[in-house]
Amino acid sequence: MKTLLRWLLLAAALLLVAHLYPGVTVTSFGSAMLAALVLGLLNALLRPILVLLTLPVTVLTLGLFLFVINALMFYFAAQLLSGLAVAGFFAALIGSLIYSLCGVVIDSALEAVFSSRSG
Repeated sequence: MKTLLRWLLLAAALLLVAHLYPGVTVTSFGSAMLAALVLGLLNALLRPILVLLTLPVTVLTLGLFLFVINALMFYFAAQLLSGLAVAGFFAALIGSLIYSLCGVVIDSALEAVFSSRSG
């Protein structure tokens, strides 16, 4: 239940990103749901490999290179899907930052809701 709710909220967060920043376009809620799924899969499968391969650069930049990796995941998802469009790398960077902030808020809210239900 928590995973399904998180997926729906992250899809809504993608629509919010598209509403707040003109460099990101999402055509429909269905496209946002598919994009949230693809972003989740990319972040689970490809991101750890990229983080490991770019570890020296990440250490040299004090972790700031992780923002570039997040932007690449966002940009790559937009290239894979027709319902999600990103105007360029800078738009992917801004979009991934807003999406990540939404994800943090969603995760903390869901944790608060589901931990209070079990206790």
